[in-house]
Amino acid sequence: MISRINKRMQGFTIVELLIVIVVIGILAALVLNSFQGVQARARDTERRTDTNTIATQLEVYYNDNGGYPIFTGSVNTDSWITANLRGADIAAFRAPNQTANTMVNSATPTQDQYGYRPLQADGTTACTTAPCAKFMVYYYEEKGATVKSKESLN
Repeated sequence: MISRINKRMQGFTIVELLIVIVVIGILAALVLNSFQGVQARARDTERRTDTNTIATQLEVYYNDNGGYPIFTGSVNTDSWITANLRGADIAAFRAPNQTANTMVNSATPTQDQYGYRPLQADGTTACTTAPCAKFMVYYYEEKGATVKSKESLN
């Protein structure tokens, strides 16, 4: 005797499909949000590293020239940097995702810029004639939406 098994073919209901789609959407949103935070932290780390590199190069300039350079239109050019900052990494003068030098004479740079302010010996007054006694290098930190700075050693 042969027994027949009747199987009823069933698919997913529309409610089940909607629940799965919503769960996948929530998981995707969490992953994307987490990934964007990682990218911002990576850019902040790059900015901090670049700022330290710039400050080190300016200290070498100080040792060679007895002071820090004033900010003129040429300080933020690649040709000035290679001629005056021995062994400088040109990429350090470019903010993350930028292809050109992004130095500005400002204490409030954007996330696409670095700021450089030469200062007189009092540390607060802008220096307009070389050699300068001090400097501040600034960068924008995305994580806290604040401007951070690095001060000269002198």
